[in-house]
Amino acid sequence: MFPSLLFGRGQKLKGTVVLMQKNVLDINALTAAQSPTGIIGGALGAIGSITGSIIDTATSFLGRSVALKLISCTSADASGKGRVSNPAFLEGLVTSIPTLGDKQCAFSVYFDWDSNMGIPGAFYIDNFMQGEFFLVSLTLEDVPNHGTINFVCNSWIYNYRKYKTNRIFFANKTYLPSETPAPLMYYRQEELKTLRGNGTGERKECDRIYDYDVYNDLGAPDKKATLARPVLGGSSILPYPRRGRTGRQPTRKDPKSESRSDIVYLPRDESFGHVKSSDFLVYILKSASQNIIPQLKSVVTLQLNNPEFNTFEDVRSLYDGGIKLPTEILSQISPIPLFKELFRSDGESALKFPPPKVVQVDHSAWMTDEEFAREMIAGVNPHIIKKLQNFPPKSSLDNQLYGDNTSTITKEHLEPNMGGVTVEGAIQTNRLYILDHHDPLFPYLRKINATDTKAYATRTILFLKDDGTLKPLAIELSTPHPDGDSFGPVSKIYLPASEGVEASIWLLAKAFVIVNDSCYHQLVSHWLNTHAVVEPFIIATNRHLSVVHPIHKLLLPHYRDTMNINALARNVLVNAEGIIESTFLWGNYAMEMSAVVYKDWVFTDQGLPNDLIKRGVAVEDSSAPYGLRLFIEDYPYASDGLEIWAAIETWVEEYVNFYYKSDGAIAQDSELQAFWKEVVEVGHGDLKNATWWFKMQTRKELIEACTILIWIASALHAAVNFGQYPYGGYILNRPTKSRRFMPEKGTPEYDELSKNYEKAYLRTITPKKDTLTDLTIIEILSRHASDEQYLGERIEGDVWTCDSQPKEAFKRFGKKLAEIEEKLTQRNKDEKLRNRYGPVEMPYTLLCPSSAEGLTCRGIPNSISI
Repeated sequence: MFPSLLFGRGQKLKGTVVLMQKNVLDINALTAAQSPTGIIGGALGAIGSITGSIIDTATSFLGRSVALKLISCTSADASGKGRVSNPAFLEGLVTSIPTLGDKQCAFSVYFDWDSNMGIPGAFYIDNFMQGEFFLVSLTLEDVPNHGTINFVCNSWIYNYRKYKTNRIFFANKTYLPSETPAPLMYYRQEELKTLRGNGTGERKECDRIYDYDVYNDLGAPDKKATLARPVLGGSSILPYPRRGRTGRQPTRKDPKSESRSDIVYLPRDESFGHVKSSDFLVYILKSASQNIIPQLKSVVTLQLNNPEFNTFEDVRSLYDGGIKLPTEILSQISPIPLFKELFRSDGESALKFPPPKVVQVDHSAWMTDEEFAREMIAGVNPHIIKKLQNFPPKSSLDNQLYGDNTSTITKEHLEPNMGGVTVEGAIQTNRLYILDHHDPLFPYLRKINATDTKAYATRTILFLKDDGTLKPLAIELSTPHPDGDSFGPVSKIYLPASEGVEASIWLLAKAFVIVNDSCYHQLVSHWLNTHAVVEPFIIATNRHLSVVHPIHKLLLPHYRDTMNINALARNVLVNAEGIIESTFLWGNYAMEMSAVVYKDWVFTDQGLPNDLIKRGVAVEDSSAPYGLRLFIEDYPYASDGLEIWAAIETWVEEYVNFYYKSDGAIAQDSELQAFWKEVVEVGHGDLKNATWWFKMQTRKELIEACTILIWIASALHAAVNFGQYPYGGYILNRPTKSRRFMPEKGTPEYDELSKNYEKAYLRTITPKKDTLTDLTIIEILSRHASDEQYLGERIEGDVWTCDSQPKEAFKRFGKKLAEIEEKLTQRNKDEKLRNRYGPVEMPYTLLCPSSAEGLTCRGIPNSISI
């Protein structure tokens, strides 16, 4: 038989399939490579051997291992569904494709597709092999009456028996639900049903189901009673955004809590496996938490017999000479390449961290009042400071429970350092500001202070000087009244001093403020307000917005790997006795306290302009750039952020207006309405009755919602994440714990402070073993992966949509970001803008869009991937 007789009048349609096999870069292969000559050489050798086997393993896909069937978007069968072709199998290895990525393999495939089948709009794929593989794309060439059709896949494909419904992929067309070609409507709806699942059962690795659950997997009550933690979410007392549901069994001792395991389910495509180096960083973070850090604590507490830093020089030795480690410790550490960045073995077995930027120029500039204040607007937590609206500062705590928490700071404390300006005059001219860490902390102080840590609720008042810098005027430290909370706080005011023991007292007062700021940053600014609040949007998007929906395509780059890192965080970072509880002041109450803060979270205020206005640091002004006038003109986070915000908003506006021609189209979009309803009522369901939620009835609302979401996932996260090591890697500058109260005159602690302020300071802040933990973790968290996708870039290249106008708008967005980056570079050269460098001579670059790989203190990735 001749082929032409077999297929009658049909014709062959050629396609190219690009994929990667699971073991192309497998972590297990790396960690199994034990080399007597060194852990790094062994691991890199393993990578080499794996790379060399790619072509060999690629042949396993040939024959009848993988079958594809095209689905028509223009020709329907009797039931109205798009017609399906006969199966086609991978036929030959293609090596001449110039766009073929690293470790990718390309294969030819030929489909039987005659003219009456119409235009392909989707395809089914079946994997008949036992192992999974990563499907990158399918490209159809010379489709009659159409040309090239691209299918962007980026998905793991398991053996066909593991799926209850067929795996389907759609062409890079973009359709609102009402505009979907009738032959594709069934397939669009069925795929969304598959992704929603039925809400029951324990999820398996191969599942592709997105569902919600409360945070009930942080504790381990079956292990020991002290590891029990309250459920976050599902109540008005401890509300919380929802996380991805895993369906694990409840614990024996607490039916409301979910049992824990090392492997946490997340939909498979939320983790790119071991293909992306960002996922590699996730693996390293887990390894550091479970392997490296316990070893380091053991060394510090048992073997080195020196559990404390005694001088500031001891701290600096972490970067200059390092901590010598016993050889057997190194031999027990997994052979993972990135750890060469942690264990810099220049002929000696030493733990040697890179010098943080904050001390690269000057070792002591961090101690100045100007730098202390500057980091409130240009540091790692730059969006907490507020304008002081009323004096004295008041509290929103319940008076009956906690007494009168009005600040005890008086005009007499402040005005001597205000250059003749009165408090009333300074408030009227927008020159008084406050860093307020009182209300969230005060109700928990009695519990926290019953442990080994000692804390204060803090308020810091600052004055805006004529040169544009901020000057701290007073710090209030408050503790609960010894007779009970209802008696209100016991407060003491500390004023700036530059000489004698008073200068040491002032340095300690600033440290207590920074400890609170560090905790708030890690649990609220970084974890809650970026990682946690975005996850419900990711889940709702996948449950209700088809992959061909324009808003799904818009938001997808800003979701990559977020559920992955969040799942890991619940296992090693924010869990009971995890990194955060162990090394930060809030301890066992850390996540619970973040839930209390979430009560006041407002989605519409997460956008930068509204945030600046709400904090009183800016007002609307049509004559000012971007319609906002900053009261602190040299406010690096705000001024740079407004540039980025405006660029995002313009891009989103052009995109949304292309697909939605009227407000009516928003209201009529069934998928969009289902998505938004579920975000509000389920994903953030504990706040569903809030009146500030968008009604999602107009294009303006959709544009603002998407802009806010992209801002949170990209620029806001970058601003609070990638400066962690550059600022906090020097523990003296950003301590995470306080272990002593402020010394009082006549006590041995006061005498020690007066004789040796460095030792007293170090005995008060984070101890050595916790410092090593902090530095190890935040160095990893502050890094960029080699294949990071930055704002203005897409992993799918130019084929994420076939619509030319959105693609052109996206190119303009990328060009605008490049212009902004040049503008920010020039801004950093302006010597009049003292807050951009400060005494530490560290330029503000956290919102510069691009970055190289590694520890750079700059770059805005698309998503919360680490």
